[in-house]
Order: sequence, then structure tokens, then C-alpha cells
Amino acid sequence: MTNPIDSSLYLSNNPPQQKQTGTNILGKDDFLRILITQLQNQDPMNPMEDKDFIAQMAQFSTLEQMTNMSKSIESFLQEIQNESPILKGSELIGKKVAWLDEKGNQHQAVVETVSIKDGTMTFTLNDEQKTSLLLNDIIQVSN
Repeated sequence: MTNPIDSSLYLSNNPPQQKQTGTNILGKDDFLRILITQLQNQDPMNPMEDKDFIAQMAQFSTLEQMTNMSKSIESFLQEIQNESPILKGSELIGKKVAWLDEKGNQHQAVVETVSIKDGTMTFTLNDEQKTSLLLNDIIQVSN
């Protein structure tokens, strides 16, 4: 038998992480402030080397890209979490599923419809009895 996914593991059920403030966490704004301060206070007789300046700009660019990528991934994961359960269940329409009856005998039929009532997803099969199964009853899915 398959094990259902524990809903407590969903991303949407995890509390958002608290952003830390203080001197131990630096963001891109802090990095820019440090760079500008460094440029403003450099010795005019011994200015910053080009390679040092380019290295710092590359670091800033990398930081910004990582921040943007993190936001994009977070947004993508949130969209996946919010996808309608009926759409997820509809992926089984036309697929052959197997289940065990009360006596432990295995049966197979093709999923005909999917419905949700009171938060419970039910699959109706195209066998003679028009069997209805819950997601947890399905032990195998095939084409």
C-alpha cells in the first residue's frame, strides 16, 4: 500500500522565517552602502585598483542574482502548493488503478471521474459497480 503525504509537510504549513536584523546579516543594500562609502573615502593618491572594484561589483551582481532566484523559487513553490486539488486528481482520469477489497483481493479499473466533497477527493471507476475510491485506497496506477 502507498503512504499518503502528510499535510503537515506542505510548504504553506511552515511558518515564514523571521528576518534577522542587526550587524550579523548583510543584504544587498548594506553591500551597496559599504561600496559607496569605500569609494567616497578612498585615498585620492592611491585609488582602488580596477580589479578590486570589478571583483566587488561581481560579488554584488552575484548577490543580487541569488536574491532574485530565491524569490522566484519561493513564488514557484507557492504556486504549486496553491494548485487546485481537483486538478491534481484529474491527472488520474483515464488511468488504470488497482485497489484491495475488504477480503484483500486486488481489483483494477480505469478512473472515470474525480470529485471533491467536504475536502475529500473521490475517484469513480468505470467497472460494473461504478466503484468509488478514496486516494488512500489506490495501491497502484498504470496506463
